[in-house]
Amino acid sequence: MSRPILRISRGQFRENIAAVQRRITPSVLMLVMKDDAYGHGLGWAVEEAAEAGVSWFGGYDVPTALRIRRALSVGERVFAWATSTDGEIAEALMHEVDLGIGTAEYLRRVIARARALGRRARVHLKIDSGLRRNGVLPADWDAFVAEARTAEDEGALEIVGVWSHLSEASDAEDDASQEVFLAAVDAVRRAGGAPELLHLTASAASWWRPELRGSISRIGAFCYGIRSADGPELDGIRPIAALTAPVVGIDGEDAIVGIGSFDGLPSSLSGVEVGTPVGPRLLRVIGQTTSVVAGWSGMQRGEQVTVFGPGEQGEQSATALAERIGTVGEEILTRLTPRVRRVIV
Repeated sequence: MSRPILRISRGQFRENIAAVQRRITPSVLMLVMKDDAYGHGLGWAVEEAAEAGVSWFGGYDVPTALRIRRALSVGERVFAWATSTDGEIAEALMHEVDLGIGTAEYLRRVIARARALGRRARVHLKIDSGLRRNGVLPADWDAFVAEARTAEDEGALEIVGVWSHLSEASDAEDDASQEVFLAAVDAVRRAGGAPELLHLTASAASWWRPELRGSISRIGAFCYGIRSADGPELDGIRPIAALTAPVVGIDGEDAIVGIGSFDGLPSSLSGVEVGTPVGPRLLRVIGQTTSVVAGWSGMQRGEQVTVFGPGEQGEQSATALAERIGTVGEEILTRLTPRVRRVIV
């Protein structure tokens, strides 16, 4: 076949999950699955993670959370934190999806839908601890909590968690954010709430700042083998996917490879080294449907070139390629088009 393939390893996915769980224990892993499991495909990943013992899944928005829920048994929990439409709220409540609430307006809509449906919404209240990505400002927190607690006493919702996002700009800023977060938790408890689920950290802070972890750690990229941009390699973590394409032609001393910008490969990546049967070679040009790679002795049509992956042919990781063009590893993966066939092995 001339189509490129994203070859994904179930075994490496499980190994990464296990490495993350060992690292963050006793905090519980919430496996984040936004953007179709970071471009790897959601369905198989949900099933594999559940079999590996993952009990919390993060879907970002309600439609993703519902896809996750359909692939799960009754025991696991699913969390959606994007502000949603009333119809999505209703679907989430009917399918027992936990909701992250970061504005008073959204809180009121969730309460209204819960009352209308006769359901008790499970909610995680979000304090803005400094990132300014959704979340209630500290000055408005007490009134927000009071409104939620009134609804809780009336049976419309249950405050099961408090959460926030870190900026991860510096240790000092993250320490300050933790102070704001813990003060917000105390305010909920003083108001009579009993949140059992506290989560402040995502991948990087969960890995390197154990003192910031709560009862849950939201981790996505690391479980798929995508390290932080400009960050060090992670002990026990490797990329679970390798993007390969066949040699479809030979032009003098160059190999013509069957992948291009139409497949989602950024044309600005020309100049990187990719993996070949004899080791790394220069990716000279990225065209619309094919690319030009510096050739090697004895090259033949059908031989595989690895654009990114775990390094078995001398290729770099998706994150290393992303750093070259000033972005993050997940963007390289999530921009791949459906023409790139996903193969789970």
